[in-house]
Amino acid sequence: MKISNQLLFNRGAQQMSTAQNKLAQLQAQLSQGKQIVNPSDAPDKAAAIQRLNSVLSRQTSYQTSLNNVKTRLDNEETTLRSTSDLLVRIKEIAVQAANDTLSLENRKALSIEMQALRDQLLSLANTQDSNGNYLFAGSKVTQPAFVMGASYPQYQGDQTRMQVSIGDQRSINVNRTGTDAFVSVIRKDASGNTAGVGFFQSLDELVAGIKDSNQTAMQRGIGEMDDLLNGVSLAQAAVGSDQAALEHQNSVIDATTLNLKTTLSSLQDLDYATAVTDMNKQMLSLEAAQSSFAKISQLNLFNYLK
Repeated sequence: MKISNQLLFNRGAQQMSTAQNKLAQLQAQLSQGKQIVNPSDAPDKAAAIQRLNSVLSRQTSYQTSLNNVKTRLDNEETTLRSTSDLLVRIKEIAVQAANDTLSLENRKALSIEMQALRDQLLSLANTQDSNGNYLFAGSKVTQPAFVMGASYPQYQGDQTRMQVSIGDQRSINVNRTGTDAFVSVIRKDASGNTAGVGFFQSLDELVAGIKDSNQTAMQRGIGEMDDLLNGVSLAQAAVGSDQAALEHQNSVIDATTLNLKTTLSSLQDLDYATAVTDMNKQMLSLEAAQSSFAKISQLNLFNYLK
């Protein structure tokens, strides 16, 4: 094999170029704190990192949805708790008003308090969230759930239950209809026929019965109060069940996110101690290659001729 000066120069230059490239790559890794600077460095790892980032992005989206639903459920819970408290007070007033010892004037005074409580209930039924959406209007969130009709407030929402994704193949209802919480009652007429009577119609007729000292209306209203309270209690139980589901799903997302981040870190995060050690070794290797090349480049076959 013919050994020429050109061959020696080419090999020396190639060794220095390789060492410089490796050193530059290590320096780039250290500056970014990543094992992979360019996808071409490790295509298989780069693809895995991209997939993991995509899954993490979905988990973040699910977490945002969870937080939004939780805020809404918290508002519903607070509203329904206040509704229940007001209904309990209304029933107390109704029982007091039905006492035969009260005068007409006493009952009128109680009816004034009850009317104020009824107005508060209507306000609660039309509660809005921080975005101005009505909580109990079904999917018609931009309009009040209950609007005054010819004689009584009527439900103007719909029965649509909207859902949002809170996990892979997992979704949850994000709204509640007004009739789920502010239920109608079943009333029988003198002929024994049954008909549904709206939440606020039942209350308004009770208020009117107390004001007019109508014992029949008062007794009927007191009986229907149990149905109204039961409807609110069931709605509270449904909210509590949804909140428990959210808490469980939140734990699942936290655990999934932690596992994904751990896996992602093992693929892309740089081990600084190892990288610094490798860079120092590479710098010494480059310095040695440069020193050797400098000495070899000064040699000539004539140096060995006498």
